[in-house]
Amino acid sequence: MVERSNPSALSNPPGYSHVVKDGNTVYVAGQVARNSNGETIGVGDFNAQAEQVFRNVQAALESVGTNMSHLMKLNVFMTHREDFPAYRVIRPKFVPDGALPVSTLIFCSGLADPDFRIEVEVIATMP
Repeated sequence: MVERSNPSALSNPPGYSHVVKDGNTVYVAGQVARNSNGETIGVGDFNAQAEQVFRNVQAALESVGTNMSHLMKLNVFMTHREDFPAYRVIRPKFVPDGALPVSTLIFCSGLADPDFRIEVEVIATMP
């Protein structure tokens, strides 16, 4: 049975679900640097944005009973190539070394809001 949810720890999305769980597979929509009130965190500050994004991914996974050690796929979209070294420092704080997922990182010209510097979507499994 497919379950769709929007955890209260995340901002209210317009027209989509943050989390879809189908059996043992969990899909998390692209997470950006917004807090639960919908406020953008860290405008112009990649580190603050990346930490908020990964906290959002973590909250989305925990809302359905799984966690970052069960990531299978990680898709990352970034708007500034110069942020890549900082990304490589921040990601390991959230993604366990012993459970590295397959990963794609794309540099793009922009995201849904021009203040966003990073967006991360994931696929995970249940424990």
